[in-house]
Amino acid sequence: MPELPEVHALAHDLDQRLRGRPITRIDLASFQALKTFDPPLFALHGTLVESVTRHGKFLDIDASGVHLVIHLARAGWIRWREELPALPPKPGGKSPLAARVVLDEDEAGHTNGLDITEAGTKKSLAIYVTHDPMTLDNIARLGPDPLADDFTVDLLAEILHDAGRAQIKGVLRHQGTIAGIGNAYSDEILHAARMSPFKPASSLADAEVETLYAALRTTLTDAVERSTGLAASELKGEKKSHMAVHGRTGEKCPVCGDVVREVSFAGSSLQYCATCQTGGKPLADRRTSKFLK
Repeated sequence: MPELPEVHALAHDLDQRLRGRPITRIDLASFQALKTFDPPLFALHGTLVESVTRHGKFLDIDASGVHLVIHLARAGWIRWREELPALPPKPGGKSPLAARVVLDEDEAGHTNGLDITEAGTKKSLAIYVTHDPMTLDNIARLGPDPLADDFTVDLLAEILHDAGRAQIKGVLRHQGTIAGIGNAYSDEILHAARMSPFKPASSLADAEVETLYAALRTTLTDAVERSTGLAASELKGEKKSHMAVHGRTGEKCPVCGDVVREVSFAGSSLQYCATCQTGGKPLADRRTSKFLK
């Protein structure tokens, strides 16, 4: 799933490609992806792209005051196309294409644009058209951006205190609490901070809050700096290659050499290093905990 660093880099890449370009039309290939009806999708036809930004993990293409907002969910992505097919895509079917943004011809006479795609059978990608992104409930409910100047250690301390006994992993991932951090980077932040993902949020001492804050800012800032300037096609590989524990179950921890372990849930899993994060004690995994009793 694209998280804050990848969405930030995507916004940067698309802003360079799209700013000042007219949108000829938008072809919708998956009707279920479009979540709004007013203004209609065709309100974007003939508009001029003014900027591409992000809100948490939401991409925001502002075209003449009409905003095309995209949430890529678990398996969505955006692909730049130097030359688009002459015919629009057919709605429905098994194609991963959800929508296509068609731009006017470039200086070389090519009709290029964007393909918004979603792999797999679980379709969660969401497309919105609005005059004001803050009127969308999912954006209005977002928590503070963890890389904003006003996201201070004191604000993090307040967030953790208000979360009570909730596990710190879930607090970091909750978009209404902190915007943009998902499963992968919460694993990486907690590994860098040497903290258990199951540690109660309100139990952190002041020094631990400062450690977590430093790990959060450093992990995300480094990822943004590595990703910004890369083309969209390079971002997934860049993200994966720099993970210390996430997605590396069974491999060696790059810090201590212990094996990276996993805890699985119904729809996801987390990875951690017991030596670095839990005092050497493995966390109970639902798949194996019955054998550990």
